[in-house]
Amino acid sequence: MTTTISGTAGVTFPAGGVGNPAGAVVGTTDTQTLTNKTLTTPNIDSAQFATVSGTAPIYPCRAWVNFNGTGTVAIRASGNVSSITDGGVGNYTVNFTTALPDANYSVSCCTQIASSNYVITNIAAAGTLTTAALPLVTIDRSGAGAAIDCSTVTVQVFR
Repeated sequence: MTTTISGTAGVTFPAGGVGNPAGAVVGTTDTQTLTNKTLTTPNIDSAQFATVSGTAPIYPCRAWVNFNGTGTVAIRASGNVSSITDGGVGNYTVNFTTALPDANYSVSCCTQIASSNYVITNIAAAGTLTTAALPLVTIDRSGAGAAIDCSTVTVQVFR
C-alpha cells in the first residue's frame, strides 16, 4: 500500500502503532542512534571521523599491506591493495584496489630480512607515484646499497 501526502499542511504521526510502528517515520533532520544495523555501502570521509580530543583532523590509512618479498611474492594481509608486482630483486609495485584521489600521498614502510645476519634496509620510491600504484625498492644499507629481497615488507599509505 502506498500513501501519498501532498500540500502544505503539517502531518502528525502517532508515536508507534499502525500509522508509525515504533518510530518508523524519521525526518531528514532528525538525529538517530543506529543499533544492530549494517551499513552496506557507507560513504565516510575523513571529515566525518570523530576527534578523540583537540581539533586536529584525522587522516585514516588509505591502503596497507604486509607481504612476503622473497621467492614468489605473496600478500599476507592487506587493505585496498589488490596485488604486488615483483619487478626483480627488491623491486615491487603495490597495486591499489581503489585509486587514490591523487599521487600526493605519504608512505610509511618497514622490512625484515630472514637470515642469520641482520641487514638494515631502506625503502625508496622506485618510480613515479600514481593514483593506481606505488613502485618501491628495498635497499641493503649495511653494505653496497644494492636492492635486496625482504621476507617481510609492510607498507602504509596516507592521504
